[in-house]
Amino acid sequence: METAELRRAYEELLREVTLGGFGPPDGDGLNAEQVLAHLVANDELLTDATEAVLVGSPYAYYELDTIHRPQLDDLVARYGGLDGLTDRLRVTSDQLCGLTEQVGDRVDALVQTRLREAPRLDIDEALPWGRVLDIHGRVHLPAHADDLCLLREPAGD
Repeated sequence: METAELRRAYEELLREVTLGGFGPPDGDGLNAEQVLAHLVANDELLTDATEAVLVGSPYAYYELDTIHRPQLDDLVARYGGLDGLTDRLRVTSDQLCGLTEQVGDRVDALVQTRLREAPRLDIDEALPWGRVLDIHGRVHLPAHADDLCLLREPAGD
């Protein structure tokens, strides 16, 4: 499976992170650290599912928008905030991309998938694993890069 698009999506997201200057979210949204914690946790889920696909094991992938804030806050604390989460995301994204390159003919393996990030994603069905990874690179990561951009405080504040 080609991973250039997935790697590019991670690079763009990490570029947003390195620009920094994040303020608090509007309303009930996630702050920048929580967004990165969510992505780190999701990468770990995607990695587990990809490893299962590679060995032919049945697996269900549930990426939930409702990952509880205490879990995200625990990850923020574990990795020491934004810098540590950024480093961890570089590791998890590289691991996932490396595994994705090995998927080969298993790209069409069906995996029960639940993606719920309203209003952007609402999927609950068996999908070919390559399609799930494509959604991650083309929809999920860019959406969170946009979230980070929106969290950036205007210059001069």
